[in-house]
Amino acid sequence: MPYLEQIAFIILLAVTGFFAFRGYKRVYDNIQLGKDEDITPDFAARFKNMTLVAFGQKKMFKRVIPAFLHLMLYVAFLVTQLELLEIIADGVTGDHRALWKLLDGTAIAGLYNGIISTIEILSVLALVATVIFLIRRNALYIPRLRKPELKGWPHLDANLILYGEIVLVVCIMLMNSADAALQDIGVEKYVATPPFAVSSLLAPLWSGMSESSLVALERVGWWGHIIMVFGFLVYLPYSKHLHILFAFPNTYFAKLTPNGEMDNMPDVMHEVKSMMGLVEGAEDMPMDEEIPEFGANDVFDLSWRDVLGAYACTHCGRCTAVCPANLTGKKLSPRKVVMNVRQRAEEIGENIRANKTEYIREDRKETDTRLTKENYDDGKSLFDYITSEELHACTTCNACVEACPVLINPLDPILKMRRYEILTQSAGPADWMPMFTSIENSGSVWQIPDSRAKWTEQLASEPESGE
Repeated sequence: MPYLEQIAFIILLAVTGFFAFRGYKRVYDNIQLGKDEDITPDFAARFKNMTLVAFGQKKMFKRVIPAFLHLMLYVAFLVTQLELLEIIADGVTGDHRALWKLLDGTAIAGLYNGIISTIEILSVLALVATVIFLIRRNALYIPRLRKPELKGWPHLDANLILYGEIVLVVCIMLMNSADAALQDIGVEKYVATPPFAVSSLLAPLWSGMSESSLVALERVGWWGHIIMVFGFLVYLPYSKHLHILFAFPNTYFAKLTPNGEMDNMPDVMHEVKSMMGLVEGAEDMPMDEEIPEFGANDVFDLSWRDVLGAYACTHCGRCTAVCPANLTGKKLSPRKVVMNVRQRAEEIGENIRANKTEYIREDRKETDTRLTKENYDDGKSLFDYITSEELHACTTCNACVEACPVLINPLDPILKMRRYEILTQSAGPADWMPMFTSIENSGSVWQIPDSRAKWTEQLASEPESGE
């Protein structure tokens, strides 16, 4: 029987590895749909951001209670991986408590008890936090957790992970407490270990049970825990909880410039300088050149960093909770914008992987046999997910950028889409367009018939005083 368990575990480990690799490769490919972007190679500043914000949870503590609950879950997740390593070693070798056997009798044997006891205490705290999070999401009315974009799958996804957390903690306690009970009755395979902080208190619950029943309990806990961990690993690329991993690269690659600083557009800057006569030879420039596209119409026009941010989003809603447009009843929700970027990337990625050649651009259909991001055209864009009304409601105040606990920048895709709408499509709110036309024609935001600089001509024609 032990050999059958060992073989079953190795097969399960291999299957998990295959599906996990496929899932994370899929996410990586989707992120690569975005445009290349040069990243400032400032390792010290980027590593500091990642350490303080992703690992240290620095920005979470603007809301102390949720931050503390999240910290309990987060630390438990990190520390529990130490026991997981032993479980995997046991599964591959068919052994039991392999790490303890390695340390037993050494000077650092006490470290084992400290690690497992710490894991158990943190697991109990994580269980408490999980139950509170479930109550907050389902029983209490917290506005940022009740927005329309969280209905359906996002709400279910959040609950599934929390239910999974409960199963993980129950299984690890069942495994360790049944193990302790088996040690008490002297079952040979279950070597004596120091008593652990929590499971030693639970072991008396199983007193009086037969050896076979205790072994069954211990195996249910062991297999239940590892199956949940492997399931979580495979499920993660499809869940909002991918932020557990992607918060680290997202904070590392986050912009180092001030939040209010917008990216310059060289083509527009050159055109404005030409209009103002600041570029020599502007009048000799050919007028039949193709006008470039500005901003972003689809995921392909966003930076890969924007798409990475969409996958790092945990749907916490802190950005939407502080958005002045959303607070005044407007349609804009920065969280929804970020979620929509991920949804669109997922849709495009699936079509490309399925090689749906019907989406190859018309001018490439005769030559291309594979669908790629260069020839993709399904007749849709980000504007099918994010409406102009949402884009126009944004005041570019950067409140959402400041609020995000993992340095996602929802303002970037909003600005890029607005630039596309106004500069490429020559569209926009009716109240805005006269101003843009006036700036283009006279260099002034006010619609006046004369040039903005006409007053200087009059000044130049007047005689100087004293002549």
